[in-house]
Amino acid sequence: METKFMIRAANVEDREDISRLLTQLGYPDTRLFMKENIERLLADPNEELMVYEAEGCVIACLSLHYIPQLGMRGDIASISYLVVDSSARSKGIGQELVESASASARQKGCASIQVHCHARRIEAHTFYERQGFKEAPKYFSKRLDK
Repeated sequence: METKFMIRAANVEDREDISRLLTQLGYPDTRLFMKENIERLLADPNEELMVYEAEGCVIACLSLHYIPQLGMRGDIASISYLVVDSSARSKGIGQELVESASASARQKGCASIQVHCHARRIEAHTFYERQGFKEAPKYFSKRLDK
């Protein structure tokens, strides 16, 4: 029997599954605000949230942001979250999501796609390198809530 799968746009009804996936990345308690965050992303034309569904279950998701550029031709697409359920990793699902995100970015006129990945996620770094990503210059961040 053939497994049915698809990559599709996420919707608010996917919030429990997305929250469960984000917990696996180390983001606890996202259930408390997931509905509002998904609604905000879906309403923004510079945001795209996609899920990978297999046999009716969401087992992966990817959040993509389009960043308009002033000083260069072509915008930048940025993957901020990519997570595949721990039980479904190393089966090509992440690669399919990256390819889908890259196709969306090309369609929107982006010149490049980037991903922010924490230094501690060594296995994820290896995955992104296999997908053709190269390490970029330093990235700086400042908390605004403290």
